[in-house]
Amino acid sequence: MTPERYPRLPTDTDDGLLLVISGPSGVGKTTITRAVERSIPDSVFSVSATTRAKTDADVEGVDYHFKTECQFDAMVAGDEFLEWAGVFGKRYGTPRAWVQEQLQRGRLVILEIDVEGAKQVKRAMAEAFGVFIVPPSEEELLRRLRDRKREDESLIEKRFAEARREIEEANRCDAYDAFIVNDDLERAIQDAVNAVRDERARRRVARGAARREAGDA
Repeated sequence: MTPERYPRLPTDTDDGLLLVISGPSGVGKTTITRAVERSIPDSVFSVSATTRAKTDADVEGVDYHFKTECQFDAMVAGDEFLEWAGVFGKRYGTPRAWVQEQLQRGRLVILEIDVEGAKQVKRAMAEAFGVFIVPPSEEELLRRLRDRKREDESLIEKRFAEARREIEEANRCDAYDAFIVNDDLERAIQDAVNAVRDERARRRVARGAARREAGDA
C-alpha cells in the first residue's frame, strides 16, 4: 500500500480553517502571524510560488516554491493559484492544491498576503477567515516606519501613503472578518489567537447543529 504523502497526525480534526492575515508595512503583521503559528499546534504557514531567482540563503519549499516564468504561466492557466500578483517584475502566488490538502486534514492554514490577494482568496474560498492588523493611529504608524531606519524619507512617505490606501480598502471590502489594533504587541497576538480559536469553536458548533438537524430529517 502506498503511504500517504502527509501521514495523518493525532491532532487531525475536521477543524480546517484558512486564515488570511494582512496589514500595512510597519504594523507588525509578520510578528503577529508567526506568533499565531507558534501558538496554535496544528497550524501551517503557506509557502508561496515565485518567479524570483533563488538566492544562496533560500530553501526550496521552505522560503518559496521557485518556478520559471513558463511554469508560473502554466499554473495560472490551470487555475492552480488561490491568488497571485506581480511585485516589482516578479510574480508570487498561493498554490491551491496544497492549501486544500491541509484544510482537509483539519489544519489551520495561514496566509500573510496583501489586501488584493485577500480579496482574491475570499472570492475563491468564501469560508476563509480574514484578519486585518491596524495601527493605533496614522501618526504611530509613521513613527514605526521611521524607527525601522531602513529607508530614506521619500520612500517612507510612499510606504505611508500606500498603508493609508490599504487600510481604507480593507475597510471597504468584504475580505476581513476581524480587525485587530496593534497598540500593544502581546495583546494584539492574544487577540489574533483568540479570534481564530473563537471562529473554530463557532464553526464546530454550527457543524454539530447541522449534523443533528440532518439526523432529525
